[in-house]
Amino acid sequence: MLTSRGGAPALLLALIGLFTLFAPGAPAARAQQPAGVILNLDMTLSREGVLEVTEKVTVPPGESFTMSLPLRVQISEDSERRFAVTDIETTGPGTAEIADDLFTINADPGESTFRYSVQNTVSDAEGSQVFRWFGVLNVDIAEIHATLISPSFEMGIVECLLGPIGNTRPCAQVRIEPDGVLYLDQTNLRKGESVDLTLQIPPGTVPSNADISGPGSSPFAVTGPVLLAFALLLAAVAALAAYILWTRRQAAPGEPAQPLVRTDGRTQFGSPAGILPGEAGVLLDGHADPTDIAATVVDLAVRNYLWIGRTGETQWQIVRINPADDLLRPYERAVYDALLPAGTGEVTIAELGVPGRLPAEPLRRSMLADAVERGTFADPTRRRLPLWLGGGLVVLGAGVTVLAALLGGHALVGVAIALAGGALLAARKFLPIRTAFGRSLTGQVRGLQLGLEQVTTEQIPPGDRELVFSRGLPYMVVWSRADNWVRTFRDLDPSADDDPGLYWFGGFERDRDLHQFAGHFPYFITALEGLFPAKK
Repeated sequence: MLTSRGGAPALLLALIGLFTLFAPGAPAARAQQPAGVILNLDMTLSREGVLEVTEKVTVPPGESFTMSLPLRVQISEDSERRFAVTDIETTGPGTAEIADDLFTINADPGESTFRYSVQNTVSDAEGSQVFRWFGVLNVDIAEIHATLISPSFEMGIVECLLGPIGNTRPCAQVRIEPDGVLYLDQTNLRKGESVDLTLQIPPGTVPSNADISGPGSSPFAVTGPVLLAFALLLAAVAALAAYILWTRRQAAPGEPAQPLVRTDGRTQFGSPAGILPGEAGVLLDGHADPTDIAATVVDLAVRNYLWIGRTGETQWQIVRINPADDLLRPYERAVYDALLPAGTGEVTIAELGVPGRLPAEPLRRSMLADAVERGTFADPTRRRLPLWLGGGLVVLGAGVTVLAALLGGHALVGVAIALAGGALLAARKFLPIRTAFGRSLTGQVRGLQLGLEQVTTEQIPPGDRELVFSRGLPYMVVWSRADNWVRTFRDLDPSADDDPGLYWFGGFERDRDLHQFAGHFPYFITALEGLFPAKK
């Protein structure tokens, strides 16, 4: 048991004016015909620092009882302490209300029961935790019977005094039982007498939540609401970080995906969910890069919409083979029409390189819009929500900080709100642009990357090698591994199908392998990517 009377209090819980008591200078509680009034008080100090009170008032016939608890108590000339009463319940003929910074109880003859909670009762100081109940009686009280339970059974009586101020005497009937419950029983207390009860409990038993303003307390002091605000801030930041990490793990590759599909004795190339090369490139990095557009051009040639021909060592032409049809996605059609507008059957890379001839930005927007339409990217409006919310929290936090500082307390709550907004703004670039479906598909695409790296020509029948090579090449262009893919198939004989050369890329019809094509293709891709400069 803690019974020391010497040290300064570490955590002071002061209730002033409760139970027909009022502190000097506080509004007085008034009761008509006070003789014979009996009070029974059951008090519990919760682990949250809230004092939960059940007050039973017995009023004799022909009398009435009124008590007022001031919610703003002047501590000194220029400082005050604020309380709050919540969770009010009444039974019997009594009533209770809050008005004009007063909590008022009225009781007519009979037995009335009042239940309520007193907030903002705990303050920090150095040493131990001290519960102090001090007040001056405003009415004659026939009997007071009070009990108090705290979260710690290690509760000791530091001091209990009764009587007129300056002429007090020790309490005769106050004790703490071994189970940690305090009992106070007094009779025939007179108007003007004081009750001064100080209890000591171990440090850290309850949190600090006192609401005190004045020269002794800064509006930027660390209070209970401030600690709660920063605890919520840390929890929110931790949850946001966990969400970002979780979404990134969803997009991580699993096992290598098998790109070779064998049906009816044939070996073909297959991509997850039928994803196209340009779409895969956008999905991997969240941007429509020059490489993604170039891979789309190669894929259109591989699928017999275009034909690419070498006209010199560093000159190429693109020829229309088949018209655009409904099988093309909107962004593919945009690329097709940009290369070969209506009435144009062929064009050289040099002609496409004329400034203003090939607008790249509309193509990028078309590819990103396709990702949203397919459901792999979140709608742009939703992606702007963190910007609006983060900016709103910063503005709100600044306003709360200024207002709280002017009113004298909890200004750091506003700082916590502003920091939450700043954290959200800073996290915007890390928030996923992909939807859940997009993240799942990204993991499959990365598995496809691993699977393509493991493909060998021995796995593919000679008659299927040219088509598998051609269909896989645009994907390897996307992740800048085209040279490895060509090297894997460098001994491929493109004339094995009785059609000289690659069917979609002209200029090497006499070759019986891809060795020259391997040295030439990187120059073509570089020139093609140069037509679509990266966005600045």
